[in-house]
Amino acid sequence: MHIRLAQESDYQKIYELVQTAFLTAQVSDGTEQDFVLKLREGDTFIPQLEFVAEDNNELIGHIMMTKQNIQTQNGILTGVLVAPLCVKKEYRNQGIGRALITHAHQCARQLGYQAAFLVGDPLYYHRFQYFQTNKFNIKNNSEIPDQYVLACELNHDSLKNIVGEINIVE
Repeated sequence: MHIRLAQESDYQKIYELVQTAFLTAQVSDGTEQDFVLKLREGDTFIPQLEFVAEDNNELIGHIMMTKQNIQTQNGILTGVLVAPLCVKKEYRNQGIGRALITHAHQCARQLGYQAAFLVGDPLYYHRFQYFQTNKFNIKNNSEIPDQYVLACELNHDSLKNIVGEINIVE
């Protein structure tokens, strides 16, 4: 298995992978593959932060990050939104999701991003140091329940001493 930057020629296979992977996900609304398309078309898309995992030239995992603004008392903090992360069902529980998120975090840090945000299962993402945004004094202004809106400091204490608001739009 290796991780590489997603290419435009991968987009159809990514669409199919995301669609199929979320059919068996614990939490899904069935539109994750269309959300990927919407994110790519938006002005928050970061092509340098979309990755695929491959095994013998087969796509088995995907992650992408887009810009996510946080309104703070000192202005705007721009972090990244992880959406979506998926692994093909028969490759789950083998560390591929961990490898994808670790790689994406490292690349986001190299691009200067200080924090990552996502909507997801807190039991899964806690192992990657994601916690409810209110732990970091960031108020969730979306209609998504607070327990699923999570934040992670990409650099130590990067969210310390801020007070802010996040509005994740799905």
